[in-house]
Amino acid sequence: MTDPFATAPQAGVHVLHGLGAALPPGTEILTLAGALPAEALYPGERVITRDAGAQPLLEITRHTVAADMRFIHVSRDALGGKPTRDLLLPATQPVLLRDWRAQAMFGTPSARVALSRLVDGEHLRWSDARPAALLSLRFRREHVIYADGLEVMSAHA
Repeated sequence: MTDPFATAPQAGVHVLHGLGAALPPGTEILTLAGALPAEALYPGERVITRDAGAQPLLEITRHTVAADMRFIHVSRDALGGKPTRDLLLPATQPVLLRDWRAQAMFGTPSARVALSRLVDGEHLRWSDARPAALLSLRFRREHVIYADGLEVMSAHA
């Protein structure tokens, strides 16, 4: 099965085209060892997940960013007191909403939704800034992980 959001122009390098979940280097991920930058993680690291407790990271993949990929600036505290600092994330990054937005938009107390659906022009806004790379974190299955306090979806298994 091929990765749905990456192609391999050369061995070990993937170009991210906007599908799936990935985070910029520097994003702090909650682990059993504390909050660590995503690029400091390694296979076997136990990452704290909302849905299944501590889970071993199977793979971390670095991606170059496709020229047509869009990004969203997420302001500190934009989503129910999260994230803990400003973030730049791919528009396709799925997040877990557990505040009034989930009820208002989807009629449910919580919902998984791409950031692009939450852009309000103030706290979540389109950005021309681009990270140099993105990192996808893979587990045995998709999990909700904590990225600078924001509940985001990991990459698909």
